[in-house]
Amino acid sequence: MKTLGLDIGTTTISAVILQENSVLASRTVKNNSFLTGNSWERLQDPETIRVTALDAVESLLQEHPDTAAIGVTGQMHGILYLDEKGNPVSPLYTWQDGRGEQIREDGKTWVQWLSETTEYALATGFGLVTHAYNVYHGLVPSEAVVFCTISDYLSMILSGRSTPAIDPTNAASLGVYDSRRRDFDREALARAGLDCTLLPSLAQEPILGVGSFGLPVAVALGDNQASFLGCVGSSTDTLLVNMGTGGQISIFSPIYLETEALETRPFPDGGWLLVGASLAGGRSYALLEQFFRQVVEMIHGPCDSVYAAMSRALDQAGPVENYLQTTTTFLGTRKDPKCRGSFTQIGADNFTPVHMMHGVMHGMAQELYTMFRSYLDAGGTLPTRMMGSGNGLQKNPYLCLIFEETFGYPLSLSTKNEEAACGAATYAATHI
Repeated sequence: MKTLGLDIGTTTISAVILQENSVLASRTVKNNSFLTGNSWERLQDPETIRVTALDAVESLLQEHPDTAAIGVTGQMHGILYLDEKGNPVSPLYTWQDGRGEQIREDGKTWVQWLSETTEYALATGFGLVTHAYNVYHGLVPSEAVVFCTISDYLSMILSGRSTPAIDPTNAASLGVYDSRRRDFDREALARAGLDCTLLPSLAQEPILGVGSFGLPVAVALGDNQASFLGCVGSSTDTLLVNMGTGGQISIFSPIYLETEALETRPFPDGGWLLVGASLAGGRSYALLEQFFRQVVEMIHGPCDSVYAAMSRALDQAGPVENYLQTTTTFLGTRKDPKCRGSFTQIGADNFTPVHMMHGVMHGMAQELYTMFRSYLDAGGTLPTRMMGSGNGLQKNPYLCLIFEETFGYPLSLSTKNEEAACGAATYAATHI
């Protein structure tokens, strides 16, 4: 059976045709929908996204007319407002939007105030943080009757509905969501003076309906959970590490666990996914490449990339032990956006590019390993295997070896390029 998976990413929009865990066809196009605004705003045009996404879906369905269902996923946390007919009446406020870090009259940021008021750990970019800022600044459109994520909007369109219905995986990403009860905490929102009438309804069934393409459409999943499904499938005893622009560990638990270092997110069809995220992640190594490139440019002029030279240097150096002790929080952390990274234990014998490269790679792995240890300390079960995804691991065998050394597991790399879209397709296949 063939199913189509659609992934509405921040920078790209992807669609795949999946048959029995094999990708038969795929489309990936740039998400050229960003809008201008204040320096701290990250807004996108939902109409541009809709047209781009539907074009990708239609193109694949023309090639594979025997496709049986459609699954949807996409960037979590962000919101857009819809009117009573399901039409967007606002831009998409993406997960990167910075209004939560703006300062209130009481000296607190909006995310600090809402976290303290609701007693939920929140981050800038969470939908209800964005919504709270908009409410108190009169930015909620008068025509708005509901808000939802961008993937919920697309699943609504594809299923022929005029109102969104949201899965717990996306609902939790908005914040102020009780993962045990699997519902928004309306009492906590009331303490913050937020009216709950604009909250999206929770989906009661995995299939939302049949739309203009004549196919059943599944409720949209959060991209983190969809990626886990796409990589790991039904093997819920697996630790998934992802190293892309950011870094992430994800591990399934059949019981509810809490730890300060990890988010406990609902998993499709039951259970929870414990997730730890490093904001710099794979960008840490990219920042180092940028630094080396600037040094080259000081001497020789413009230079496109030094990644190949970095790889050659690692090959020639062989094993390195006294690498620089590196903390890779160069972009801060979710709890402390102002936190910064560091290089320590620098001596005359290790102040070299190779020692710095090894230091950064070990720091990237150690930041995620610390989160993994918190999962075990909270009572989590040891996984039986570790899988890796993302270009940071796919393109850097040295980083793979360091992850194996740090975590104590052999690392199997995912063979799929569009894990989230594959996970959405897998979910649709299991519910028709």
